[in-house]
Amino acid sequence: MNMPAFLDLPSVRFAQGSMTLPGSKSISNRVLLLASLARGVSEIHGLLDSDDTRVMQAALRTLGVRIEPIGPHAVRVEGVARYPTAEADLFLGNAGTAVRPLTAVLALLGGNYRLSGVPRMHERPIGGLVQALRGLGADVRYLGQEGYPPLAIGPRSGDASSRVEVPGSVSSQFLTALLMAAPLAVQSSGRELVVDVAGDLISKPYIEITLNLMARFGVRVERDGWQRFTVPAGSAYRSPGRIQVEGDASSASYFLALGAIGGGPVRIEGVGADSIQGDVAFARTLETMGARIAMGPDWLEASGVRVAQGETLKAFDADFNLIPDAAMTAAALALYADGPCRLRNIGSWRVKETDRIHAMQTELEKLGATVESGPDWLRVSPPAPGAWRAAHIGTWDDHRMAMCFSLAAFGPVPVRVLDPGCVSKTFPDYFDVYGRLVSP
Repeated sequence: MNMPAFLDLPSVRFAQGSMTLPGSKSISNRVLLLASLARGVSEIHGLLDSDDTRVMQAALRTLGVRIEPIGPHAVRVEGVARYPTAEADLFLGNAGTAVRPLTAVLALLGGNYRLSGVPRMHERPIGGLVQALRGLGADVRYLGQEGYPPLAIGPRSGDASSRVEVPGSVSSQFLTALLMAAPLAVQSSGRELVVDVAGDLISKPYIEITLNLMARFGVRVERDGWQRFTVPAGSAYRSPGRIQVEGDASSASYFLALGAIGGGPVRIEGVGADSIQGDVAFARTLETMGARIAMGPDWLEASGVRVAQGETLKAFDADFNLIPDAAMTAAALALYADGPCRLRNIGSWRVKETDRIHAMQTELEKLGATVESGPDWLRVSPPAPGAWRAAHIGTWDDHRMAMCFSLAAFGPVPVRVLDPGCVSKTFPDYFDVYGRLVSP
């Protein structure tokens, strides 16, 4: 989809209506990878169509996996014991949900592979995962800066340990990647594999997603708190046949926010109380800010204040370690709070698609907010009446920056979003859906 270099957002006052979420990026890419490794054929329905999922599918096809479209947002994947292509160059864009799990899987299968991405991907750390994989006998080498992609993977050799440690405080994707690849190590060694987490584990709900989906594919991981995970001997993936991808709970946060500041109600179909995604907890964050939330098994609905008429949300001081992606929406909503808002325990923002703490501070200040930040926190004081400033919002090649700052259109000044096409990473038609829900 072609998008202009910028998008001028019309001033809006109200939000109302309903929308159906696209599939979850986190679930889509995990399911694609698991299906490629599972015995049997898997039908995946509700699959997200975005840059990141296209990157994953292209990589798997390059590796020799047969993926056949069978309808809108649906594919059939034929699993393989080993990828038929033993040597390949894989370009993985800026998709952390692709590069980290694929690194682990390819390293434990062995072969000759080169994994690279966009420049920002080469700034996103992967050293903790690589060190753990080397402990399992993998040959993984850095082709640039130590600790970062691009990577070269060679044939696996040497004795593999039955116990390995991975850091928990940098990215939960390190643990996710190791767990998803672990059955490959178990099959080659004939022994269980114990994965220990060093330090505090961040973004625990994303690990819950991983464990839930592995169980759907026949591998049940034993968990001792959040510090030790055991993949039993004999573990092997088996296709569940048909699997449905939930709507993206992180994307739901923007539409719930529309209901919270535009009066509402705004109803979101595709994710709800039965979700396996932690970001549904953002609905409770909105309740503490004064929004009214209703939910069913697979839907959410938000109503709230009308900030364009001078009403405000309640200020907050909250720990967002468990929902770092949805926390960005909370930071944008701080523009409309009745006092300073503090977001704590968001250090993982520093190593996402961009340094989100720095990027969020920069763009909020353009609008007139007063913002302070530290290594893992952000404090936002909303613009005083009359202090709002018209702004050209930089999106930093980060889809979530673009979607968050669409909420600024409820303020009293013109807002231009630069490079709106970056939403293609997870939600290519975001601004079309947004436009159908808001009104002057």
